[in-house]
Amino acid sequence: MATKFDAAAYNFRQKMPYISKDLLRWFPGHMNKGLKQMQRKLNSVDCVIEVHDARIPFSGRNPIFTNTLTGAKPHILVLNKKDLTINSLIPRITDQLKAEQNIQNIVFTNSKDQYCRGLKSLRPLMVDLIKDSNRYNRSEESDYNVMIIGVPNVGKSSLINMLRSRNLRIKHALPVGAVAGVTRSLMTKIRINNDPTIFMFDTPGILEPSVTNVEMGLKLALCASLQDHLVGEEAIADYLLFWLNKHGKFKYVDYMGLEEPCDDINKVLIAGAVKFNRIRKTRDYDNSVRVVPDLIEVARTMIKAFRTGELGRTLLDIDLLNDRSVREKVLA
Repeated sequence: MATKFDAAAYNFRQKMPYISKDLLRWFPGHMNKGLKQMQRKLNSVDCVIEVHDARIPFSGRNPIFTNTLTGAKPHILVLNKKDLTINSLIPRITDQLKAEQNIQNIVFTNSKDQYCRGLKSLRPLMVDLIKDSNRYNRSEESDYNVMIIGVPNVGKSSLINMLRSRNLRIKHALPVGAVAGVTRSLMTKIRINNDPTIFMFDTPGILEPSVTNVEMGLKLALCASLQDHLVGEEAIADYLLFWLNKHGKFKYVDYMGLEEPCDDINKVLIAGAVKFNRIRKTRDYDNSVRVVPDLIEVARTMIKAFRTGELGRTLLDIDLLNDRSVREKVLA
């Protein structure tokens, strides 16, 4: 059983670690190309499914989607990776998104679980929304076209694969990965259902060209929507440490081989290097070889533990939840 610590007994940082906005920018050519392809495809699409990470439901969504892709079409917001967030807060999150952002169709999913209720509800929801909409130039078409959009690495391809597997009993059709940028262009139609016939377009993850909020960018980086090496693994791990300490989440203490909570990322990573035996050899100016802790590798280990849920379920947007009493209860 993990030791419980009193956050009030520690003098943790009150300010977020500094990081340059330049490190949080990532808008390669394939994103710009993909966005233009998506806009051209809109006339042949009946419904748009926007996939986002359930740990950051209020931040990190690309406003370009709202402005150019979801306005005239039925829109479903899928908050994926619900197995990594706090289930008890899902109703509150849903109500707040509906009230503040006027999103009426919200589904929480785990695209790795074929028995997920959210996945099961997606097909009938899509069909009902399309039937009730004005399909304009596609009103005579019997098949339905659905476009999947979202920022990188939120599970768009995994969602399509799981829907295809559930409804057609066919093996996965799309490559997936744990790093951002696996899907690099708009792909051809992928059938995911026979009755009615439903096709889906997979699309590349699209980020905003510029970062207006540094903490939002760090949340995206922590959820793997930015490539780790571009931001810096130690910088991402430092933000994770800051967030965990701020919210009294101390599972990292045992995981990283510490005796008590710590606010110094270097000390945390050195302790992890000892526990996990992450060392590397380096050659000094006099040609002698010495062994040093591999801090980047340990930072990767710590970040992976967060992303897989080993450090506990989290809602990175907990401070954006309107109900203060609920926030305090969860963080108690």
